[in-house]
Amino acid sequence: MTSDNPLNDRLDDDDYPAYTMGRAAEMLGTTPAFLRAVGDARLITPLRSEGGHRRYSRYQLRIAARARELVDKGTPIEAACRIVILEDQLEEAQRINAEYRRAADEAAGDTGSGSGSGSG
Repeated sequence: MTSDNPLNDRLDDDDYPAYTMGRAAEMLGTTPAFLRAVGDARLITPLRSEGGHRRYSRYQLRIAARARELVDKGTPIEAACRIVILEDQLEEAQRINAEYRRAADEAAGDTGSGSGSGSG
């Protein structure tokens, strides 16, 4: 079966805002107030439906779940949100760094003989 169905594409998209606040809170085992608090701390910014209701993506739920883990261990919510933001930025920087290294390795391999003693 091919991915010709736009609905299937959206459901497979980690960034598609598929979950209402109530459903998101239920999935995380938390309250809507917690989701509002992480939104107020600018950890996640839910999309708003035409009616103004908050909608969350799977990616946002993973981020909120990590914040909840920290809060459950006694970390203040503002600090938990900052930690999660920094963790996410570090992960992204590491991903980009790995891409640059792969590209550099491929470029070094394409230049011919090469000595194999990379100094970078």
